[in-house]
Amino acid sequence: MRDLATEFEAERGHLMAVAYRMLGSRTEAEDAVQETWLRYAAALATPQARAEIRDLRAWLTTTTARVSLDVLRSARVRRETYHGQWLPEPVVSRLPDPADGFAPDPAERAVHTDQVGIALLTLLERLSPEQRVAFVLHDVFAVPFAEIAGVLGSTPIAARQLASRARRAVADGTPRQPADPAEHQRLVAAFLEAAESGELDRLLEVLAPDVVFVGDGGGLFPTSRHPVVGAVKVARFAYGLFRRAVRDTRDLRMVPVLVNGSLGIQVEAEYRPDLPLRGVMWFVTDQSRLTGIYHQVNPAKLTRVPRIAPGEDTRTLGSRPVS
Repeated sequence: MRDLATEFEAERGHLMAVAYRMLGSRTEAEDAVQETWLRYAAALATPQARAEIRDLRAWLTTTTARVSLDVLRSARVRRETYHGQWLPEPVVSRLPDPADGFAPDPAERAVHTDQVGIALLTLLERLSPEQRVAFVLHDVFAVPFAEIAGVLGSTPIAARQLASRARRAVADGTPRQPADPAEHQRLVAAFLEAAESGELDRLLEVLAPDVVFVGDGGGLFPTSRHPVVGAVKVARFAYGLFRRAVRDTRDLRMVPVLVNGSLGIQVEAEYRPDLPLRGVMWFVTDQSRLTGIYHQVNPAKLTRVPRIAPGEDTRTLGSRPVS
């Protein structure tokens, strides 16, 4: 008798990586992996079904993809009525400390398998469910188009075309000359200093002409209901956002964090006695300018973000380089 649990647990990290890339949500990814487990256990209940599982990882991967596709199709309807912009759920961890070593917890390691940047996840939100599944399965996990066609209920040619369209859309939104970690850190620090001080000229120095600012407040917190586009508009909006945060909250704290492996900022404050504010901001760079600023403050997407500890170094990017 096969040890179902042991076999499945050996693949859980891989399946979490697949589902997280497709869904952009750790919570939904965990639900998709749990559904895959239930389908796996049911499949092994009959000899005929057991015989069809020749390559366990491949079978589990395509089953997770089918579950994720169903979630994406239903989520598409929800997102059309979503209050404001929809951004993915980030994976947030503290900056590595060379003195102490750095090891993310198992859940973080799972979603970081083959490293998935938050910028890529944000781009994937533009794709149709079918494009996203085809792109993730083929370009990230090298699943053959014949198997992808089975997931999508299409032909291998159609699956290839979906992946190709998705690839072009991702390429169009990907920076051609992203800043290295040190330059990324410098740009983020300069942006925060200028936004807090209200020096618009300094803000404009670090913003690309076509920079975009996108916020996801889930209808609970003030942010950009629609994308803010253009250096001047983003500079004014960012300054206003920081000014309102200082004016309308108490005990405002900021700390640099890693957002899916890239330097970002975590913010906490008391917005209302019954509604504390928590936010995560991440940045996209190209040619030594910020081209994208993304602000996640929807509480439902930040439940796994660790709280800022008392005494933690805040309101500074510190001296440790991010590598």
